[in-house]
Amino acid sequence: MKKLYRSKRNKIIAGVCGGIGEYLGVDPTLVRLLWVLLSLQGIGIIGYVIAWIIIPEEP
Repeated sequence: MKKLYRSKRNKIIAGVCGGIGEYLGVDPTLVRLLWVLLSLQGIGIIGYVIAWIIIPEEP
């Protein structure tokens, strides 16, 4: 079973977008771009911090 982790390899700030990209099997750059669009709406920054706290780091 696949688990969601913050990435250690595809890491820019905390590895959240890299981990989501690896989990979904898509390029982490696409996840980052989507997250930037959400941040412009005001949702992304809060969501990123919450994901940073909730998602464990890759072992």
